[in-house]
Amino acid sequence: MEKIANEYLTIQVSDLGAELSSIKDENGREYLWQGDKRYWGRRSPILFPIVGAVWHDTFRVDGKEYHAKRHGFARDSKFKLIKRENNRLVYSLHDTAESYENYPFHFILGISYKLERNKIHVVWHVQNIDDKEIHFQIGGHPAFNIPDMKEGEPVKGYLKLSQENLERTVFNHEGNRLEAYKDFETDEGILEFDEQTFKDDALVFDRCQLNDIQLLNRKGMPQVSLHFNTPAVGIWTPYGKNAPFLCIEPWYGIADAENYCGEFKDRYLMNHLQPGASFMSEYIITIK
Repeated sequence: MEKIANEYLTIQVSDLGAELSSIKDENGREYLWQGDKRYWGRRSPILFPIVGAVWHDTFRVDGKEYHAKRHGFARDSKFKLIKRENNRLVYSLHDTAESYENYPFHFILGISYKLERNKIHVVWHVQNIDDKEIHFQIGGHPAFNIPDMKEGEPVKGYLKLSQENLERTVFNHEGNRLEAYKDFETDEGILEFDEQTFKDDALVFDRCQLNDIQLLNRKGMPQVSLHFNTPAVGIWTPYGKNAPFLCIEPWYGIADAENYCGEFKDRYLMNHLQPGASFMSEYIITIK
């Protein structure tokens, strides 16, 4: 576990999954969910090379079938710390013979965390080191403690969204898209959520509808905000558990449509890199 700090924040990162594991302010207050397995054992996993589920856990590259778990393998892979500075940590994951059996591309995945005052810049960097085009999705899944909620209490919280009227993506019970949308209205961008908000699993908004989400306390003051420029974002807490955390998940990707049996490269919201090319993006966590 590596730690960096400034006068505003202290963060910790694990080499397993290059996962952000703690965010504390100058008073020692923890903002990141601490992975209690009774509710959900992760904290802020990296989703790669898929986001969500492929249909029947199977995808196809040049007609050959491969198998993938939901959200991919990076979150369970050991990354190497390649750079450590006073305010920055950089991690790297290379493909292996084992990963190639289930994802037939050569790549380098870089994850970095940079502290800037009360902000954390989370940067994703994907390099194509193959001799052919590679295809991938990538996303974040950070979980934050719900302000003013104590363990055992009913879920209750507030979000401020950057758009008032939205269209929510509809999924089946296996987590695959139905290629349909439902209108989703807020009160001038304010969403009061509870357990029932997530009875149909995550709230997912694609088509670049949102780029900023704030998690508010019960006085309406922002505690955590995420800024991102991803085409999709998920908002989730496990239904039926009264879990005291909420995930805000910026995604360059989304789950397969129901019954999708086409090529991996042709999935919705895929990213493509030619040999020698690279992809870079970031999202920003701000602690108020």
